[in-house]
Amino acid sequence: MIDPVANRIARTFNDAFLASHHTMMRGGAAEPLYEPAVGATPAQVVFTYDYPASALHEAAHWCLAGSLRRTRRDYGYWYVPGPRSQSQREAFFRAEADAQALEAVFARTCGVRFVVSADDFGASPEELERFETIVAQRLAILRTTLPPRAHRFCEALTAAFAPHAVAVHG
Repeated sequence: MIDPVANRIARTFNDAFLASHHTMMRGGAAEPLYEPAVGATPAQVVFTYDYPASALHEAAHWCLAGSLRRTRRDYGYWYVPGPRSQSQREAFFRAEADAQALEAVFARTCGVRFVVSADDFGASPEELERFETIVAQRLAILRTTLPPRAHRFCEALTAAFAPHAVAVHG
């Protein structure tokens, strides 16, 4: 059965960005993926199975990606599945901090629980604590100044999830 919250997030994203940015979101994949547009086929923001948190996380990556990154598969980023070396975990944390902070904003906006993810069971408690601190610092900044597409998505989520939504200003 399709999760109704994940379905509503995807519909909200599509209503907000399919016509204006030629980009659509869908779930059902074993792994998240971004595929750039090809001709008449819109870009695809694909989230894992029907998990609302995955939908919000992938929306965050898309909202942060610049125009050049949106022309590349998975925005041109590397991905190494866990377990990672310490240096790979540090690189992952640097690459993920803004996306996870923005995911937290989106989650709060539509009433979905947010949990910081190291995406690696090999991370030590100290590494996780440092990463949570970095995400919290980025979150404090994003609460006052959202990038334009993120602001638009927050407004759409607020409308779609009212009365559970928490308005986010920026």
